[in-house]
Amino acid sequence: MASAHLPRVRALYKRLLLLHRLMPADLRTLGDQYVRDEFRRNKTAGLRETERFMKEWEVYADVLQAQAMESVMHPMQKVQYGADLTTDKLKSFSGEQIGQLYELMQEATKPNYQFSIEDDPYRKK
Repeated sequence: MASAHLPRVRALYKRLLLLHRLMPADLRTLGDQYVRDEFRRNKTAGLRETERFMKEWEVYADVLQAQAMESVMHPMQKVQYGADLTTDKLKSFSGEQIGQLYELMQEATKPNYQFSIEDDPYRKK
C-alpha cells in the first residue's frame, strides 16, 4: 500500500482488531486472522487499489461497530454479526475474490472444537 496512506491503514487495522474484541471468541479469531491476511496480502497494492481496499474495510468497520454497540446495549439479545452481500456486489468480485470468499465461508462454517470444551471429542470425562 502506498506509504502516504500508512497512518490511515494502521489506524484502520488497529480499529478492526479492537472491534473484533467485542465479538464472540470464535468470530474474533476468524476475523483477526482474515484481517491480518488481507492487510498483508495488499501491502504492495497501488494507489487505486488501496483506496478501494480502505473504503471497503471502513464500511465493514462501521457495520461491525454498530453491531457491537447493539450487543453491548442489549446483552440479552443475540446479535447477528456481518451483512448479506448484494447481488451487484457479488458480481463485481474477481475470480480471486470469489475464491477467497469461498475459503472464508468454509472456515466460518466448519466445526471448531477449540472454543467449545463441552463438545470436544478429545476432552477427558
